[in-house]
Amino acid sequence: MVQGLVQLLLFQALGEVASRFMLPLMPGPVLGLVLLVAYLMVSKSIPANMGLVAQGLLDNLGLLFVPAAVGVVLYLPLLQSNWLALSLVLCLSVMVTIGTTALVLKLLAHRLEK
Repeated sequence: MVQGLVQLLLFQALGEVASRFMLPLMPGPVLGLVLLVAYLMVSKSIPANMGLVAQGLLDNLGLLFVPAAVGVVLYLPLLQSNWLALSLVLCLSVMVTIGTTALVLKLLAHRLEK
């Protein structure tokens, strides 16, 4: 189990190094995940120890959401008084994100056509 955890942390560390020196605009954990997916696609199987660690993380994933839920409950009166502003900002941020993603995809598709 420790070996699987070390393997996962190694991919995250490689992603951090790649982010620091080659692609500073991409977060390290995202690059590490891309490297892990590429490794798994090349090997065409999931190592047993890595699968065991991944299953353990997935089984306890709900624990990661407990702090967020506590924050929502703690600040519920503040959220209730500012629900309109928060809703507008969330909707606007989603629209900007989708628009930016579409624009980047369009530019990349145009580049690949050439």
